[in-house]
Amino acid sequence: MKPLTECATAPSGDSRERHMDLARANRSYLRTYPRRRSRVAGTVVVVLAAILLAACAPATPVNTLPGVEVRQYEGQRLDSVNDFRENSITGPQHVDVSTYRLSVGGLVSKPATYTYDEVLSNETTYTKVMQLDCVEGWSVKLLWEGVLLSDLIDRAQPSTDAVTVVFRAADGYATSLPLDYIRSSKILLAYKMNGITIPEERGYPFMVVAEDRWGYKWAKWVTRIELSDDPRFLGYWEQRGYSQAGLRSESQYSK
Repeated sequence: MKPLTECATAPSGDSRERHMDLARANRSYLRTYPRRRSRVAGTVVVVLAAILLAACAPATPVNTLPGVEVRQYEGQRLDSVNDFRENSITGPQHVDVSTYRLSVGGLVSKPATYTYDEVLSNETTYTKVMQLDCVEGWSVKLLWEGVLLSDLIDRAQPSTDAVTVVFRAADGYATSLPLDYIRSSKILLAYKMNGITIPEERGYPFMVVAEDRWGYKWAKWVTRIELSDDPRFLGYWEQRGYSQAGLRSESQYSK
């Protein structure tokens, strides 16, 4: 906007008188209404301050809504993640993902340690509908999403003597599965069930999807994958009389 002085022209004759009358009226107004002028100026200051504060205010954070659980997949009806029954050895575990590390070790040439995000971003993701059968008599069929255990294991270059994969969990739980079975059955290390991140009480951040094995072979809250040459390794429930193989087609007490 240009200054007003650049737009004015010198008055003459009647025009000069009209300008003088307007000037006198303006001085009279300012003497009569000094408070109104002050209020107007104050209002302008407040408005400018509000504009400046709005410009400096932080952006409103975007809230991410939780995912919606899938209950049907390719024509198959799925159970809910809430259909699980809590039967872990020390109760649900709280795993701080910011400090969480998944280690792959034992009889390997290249032991490795991964953060949660590294596993999710660096590995190929697979999905599979599988049913977990618990020895207590209940079952759940879910859509599992995760990475192949064999990918993580083979990258660590297991010894030719390694025949067993031991899983250790945040609560002290342990169990095992044959290495050949993990490869041939394409066993998943899952981080999602029914399209949502595995809930904390269900095994977050990672759970083993042990196809055709009893539920006690489905290790939750996995923190370590360990290669061993012991085909008879006994985990927590195996030491208490459960089958070492854990085959769903056999009794959990089979030897």
